[in-house]
Amino acid sequence: MSDGVRLNKYLASCGVGSRRSFDAMVLAGDVVVNGQSCLTPAYRVQPGDQIRADGKRIEPLAVQSIVIHKPPGLVCTRRDERQRDTIYNLLPGRMQHLMHVGRLDRESEGLLILSNDGELSQALTHPKHKIQKLYHVTLDTSFDNEILEKLEKGVYIEEGKAKAHSVKRLSSRRIEVILTTGMKRQIRYMIQAVHHRVKRLVRLKIGHLELGNLRPGKWRILTEQERNDLIATAQRKD
Repeated sequence: MSDGVRLNKYLASCGVGSRRSFDAMVLAGDVVVNGQSCLTPAYRVQPGDQIRADGKRIEPLAVQSIVIHKPPGLVCTRRDERQRDTIYNLLPGRMQHLMHVGRLDRESEGLLILSNDGELSQALTHPKHKIQKLYHVTLDTSFDNEILEKLEKGVYIEEGKAKAHSVKRLSSRRIEVILTTGMKRQIRYMIQAVHHRVKRLVRLKIGHLELGNLRPGKWRILTEQERNDLIATAQRKD
């Protein structure tokens, strides 16, 4: 943590509340760092910092990481303004402080990592690392092979030019897509750009980590070896 972790993110990882609620607490002067009120949510917490919120000493929780098989119909947020069900409905109380590392949109399903491990989160989400993520995508209709080349060369979506690392035909309506970028709803918008729609989207791999036989709605602990492998993969991309 040589560069430190943002104060709001650090507080959320300690299991006391959400990043959004802590922004309000910080701006209200209710968070004290090393004996002084801190009014900057972007403050970087350093080793040895003593932090209090609402008068209570805040201690970091033990580092934890889990793998979850997200089913469709859940959003990747702790609290949803529209009162929709979230991935946190699947988790016991002792796991509610974990933060999703990346996300899957509401209709999508498959492999998702939740963690309070800052090093792991940085390794998986920083754009320079280009971690490969593998998806199986079912389209609404059959397609011509020419769309595979278009998806690899790149198409234009709202956020700009988006392309897949690789695309492979699996059947008349199914393709395998590997991404190394993470634009919002990227695959869905790319498929729309080639005049099709996504009927089903499942993420099966992140780096070398596979969803395997984990059933929808279930979770398991990420092993230390899996964690180290993911970080090593990210470092090889530097």
